[in-house]
Amino acid sequence: MLEKQRLLATMDKIILRMTSPAKSDIVETVPISNLDFSKWEWPQGVGMYGMLKLYLATGEERYIRIMETWFAARIAEGLPSKNVNSVAPLLSLIHLYERFGGEERLKLCLEWAEWAMRDMPRTPDGGLQHIVAESPNDGQLWVDTLFMTVLFLAKTGMVTGRHEYVEEAKRQFLVHVKYLADRRSGLWFHGWTFHGMHNFAGAHWGRGNCWFTAGVLEFLEITGIEGGVKDFLVDTFRDQVEALLPLQEPDGMWHTLLDDPSSYVESSATAGFGFGILKGVRMGYLPESYRERGIRACEGVLSRVDETGTVTQVSYGTAMGQDLDFYKKIPTAPMPYGQSLAVLMLGEALLAIR
Repeated sequence: MLEKQRLLATMDKIILRMTSPAKSDIVETVPISNLDFSKWEWPQGVGMYGMLKLYLATGEERYIRIMETWFAARIAEGLPSKNVNSVAPLLSLIHLYERFGGEERLKLCLEWAEWAMRDMPRTPDGGLQHIVAESPNDGQLWVDTLFMTVLFLAKTGMVTGRHEYVEEAKRQFLVHVKYLADRRSGLWFHGWTFHGMHNFAGAHWGRGNCWFTAGVLEFLEITGIEGGVKDFLVDTFRDQVEALLPLQEPDGMWHTLLDDPSSYVESSATAGFGFGILKGVRMGYLPESYRERGIRACEGVLSRVDETGTVTQVSYGTAMGQDLDFYKKIPTAPMPYGQSLAVLMLGEALLAIR
């Protein structure tokens, strides 16, 4: 049974660990750092968003102070080149601008939103190409893009009244559903390439799936859209959740390859699914009976938080796999996004048990 004090105490440990220097046997193989919280990239951006959502759930100003300190230091250092993943921290920054103002914040967000809207590479069919620091990924759509870039574009459009940003964000969700949602299973593929017209390994990768589970609800909340597009996205979300439920282990966890029980169970994906299911119930998109599945996911992740506040059993950064075995061989390590997805989930759990 989840208890409020237990959740708050565990979140404090997770956040302290998240903002401390990373300790890992992993040797970085990418030009950005997945491990170091003092960098500007997608793992850290998801961490900032977890902090923001925790502030919104609790009203505690200390979470805003952590965010403001982090942004001030990163901006002073100078930002990296623009790509899908380096956009991710700006989702929290535009939220900070909306609540607390700051013309420099707005200027920065508009500069990056204009790049995403006008200059970011597109695939055929107009999808945002998953360009990252280490590769242009020409002609490729990845599910990660929805959370890392499209949410920011939508939020900036809503905050600034730039309707075209919101419409582009709607289009991106629809294009990604078209190529990445698996009509047979209801789960999502990791990616699609227009060079060969296929879904690579056809992997139903756990964390990739959770970017949609969590991201589509944030998108609906950010934009407040109604009508046919909303109905379509809610139906797609429900299809995914219905496919996920039979694959959840009794202890609440999901596997890194969702439909392959020989692959290891994975904490970051489980946290994303727990967040999405609990929020889906709260928003009225899922039956009340599904709340227990979200709570079970929370319990599964909590059981994998060690005495230092480290969320264990988190898969390292995962490129596009050409075969299913690739995903099963990704090592696990303490990761900022493991910490932050756990914070997202536990913040939503606080709302669920009030």
